[in-house]
Amino acid sequence: MLIKKAFADIKAGPDDGLGEGQFTGYASVFGNKDSYGDVVMPGAFANDLARWEAKGDPIPTLFGHNMSDPDFNIGWCLEAKEDDKGLLVKVQLDLDNPKSLQTYRLLKGRRINQMSFAYDVLAGGWAKRQTEDGETEEYYELRELKLYEVSVVPVGANQETEILDVKSLRRMADHVDLKAGRVLSAKNETELRDAHDAIGRVLSALDSTSDEEKASGNGPSQKDSEASGSAGASQEPSVDTSALELLNLEIELSATTSEIGAMTC
Repeated sequence: MLIKKAFADIKAGPDDGLGEGQFTGYASVFGNKDSYGDVVMPGAFANDLARWEAKGDPIPTLFGHNMSDPDFNIGWCLEAKEDDKGLLVKVQLDLDNPKSLQTYRLLKGRRINQMSFAYDVLAGGWAKRQTEDGETEEYYELRELKLYEVSVVPVGANQETEILDVKSLRRMADHVDLKAGRVLSAKNETELRDAHDAIGRVLSALDSTSDEEKASGNGPSQKDSEASGSAGASQEPSVDTSALELLNLEIELSATTSEIGAMTC
């Protein structure tokens, strides 16, 4: 599943001639070449919009593409259609949902001005066109798309293009058959593997520490009890090597994931 962002020119609420809890915006804009060389073509949504209409199910509206938490399913599309500019949607927010209410306030206050959509490519192909400078540019036409949902999203950091592409790392490899040569670099793949290994070591250390405590009967409460009962005893201090190991692993994991976060921005 892939994701694209677009400046939505959002209008929200009665001040914009809409019902309470409603807003309109463009989830996609046609003709703009993004940083991956994609151009969404007019008609790309037509077949799938017909499929949604035939099903009779509303197209979900989420906040930030969060599909794992039902609270982030903030509304549904009352209308979704293509016009000359792009995919125009009219959304009804679920005003019984606190997250929907907060989103509504952000929209009316013009503190959010982007929408996005999740999709799969059903048909596409490479094409060429002349730029305003008279140069020839190559781009990938997205000719038919399968639409999963539209989302309200915060303003992206990159303001240089009208449509911002934020393809997830999980799906980048799956897109290779459509976009030759777009694969994770060796450096990025190594960073991902290092992060995975670090997570595994942290979990192993946690499991190991827990098992040792259970086997020895030295849980936290018993250790505290023994310590208080033997205040006058002379004992040589010991070092909790498992705790130190876990701390080192957490530091390593934090550094690795920070690098990956920078890579995906």
